[in-house]
Parts: sequence; C-alpha cells; structure tokens
Amino acid sequence: QVRLVESGGGLVQPGGSLRLSCAASGLTLDYYVRGWFGQAPGKEREAVACVSSSDRSTSYADSVKGRFTISRDNTNNTMYLIMNSLKSEDTAVYYCATESDHIHCPRGREFEFRYWGQGTQVTVSS
Repeated sequence: QVRLVESGGGLVQPGGSLRLSCAASGLTLDYYVRGWFGQAPGKEREAVACVSSSDRSTSYADSVKGRFTISRDNTNNTMYLIMNSLKSEDTAVYYCATESDHIHCPRGREFEFRYWGQGTQVTVSS
C-alpha cells in the first residue's frame, strides 16, 4: 500500500533551519507530482512547495520563496523540504503529498492530491 511518513519537525528559533523528510513506500516518488503543505493553527492548509512529474519543475508559495527548497533522494525514495530562515509565521503542521492523475502542480485548488502523510509539527519560537 502507499504510505507517506513525515519526520524532522520540531522546535527551532527564528532564523534557524530544519529539514523535513517524507519517506514513501508503495510508489516511486519520481513518477508523481509531489508537494509539501502547511497548516497553521486556525488557518487553512496551503501548498508551500511542489514538483511537477512532467518536467520536474518546482513551484513555491510566495511566502516561502527563497527560503524553502523541495528535493528528493532516489536512493531511499524520500522527499525533503529544506527550510531556512524560519519565521514564527512558519509555525504549522507540514504534510507531504503525492498525486498521479496529473502531471503538473495544481494552481490553487485546481485538484487534490491523492496520498497524504500524517504531518509533522514545526514550531518556530525563541
């Protein structure tokens, strides 16, 4: 079965960095659109980073451009979100997700990802 398991969250000071991991099983990540989403307390879930399966192009939310990077390690079928220059407003539960019925990243709520991880908490505080 398909499973996505996030890890790497925790407490970090403003300006610090974290690397979130998403270990995938039951699918090869490179064949899927893959993304990271964040949901802050009391707010809607929003896409923060995405990679297209068609050309591996990436897209980022305006709020994280230049600070976050989505990547993948094919040796262990794991995707990552490298988070730098973290701000208090980055505090959220972060989810990884994959989608196979489309070949590009969604524009807004164009479509929903099929598979989701359980999420990992990131807290940015001094």
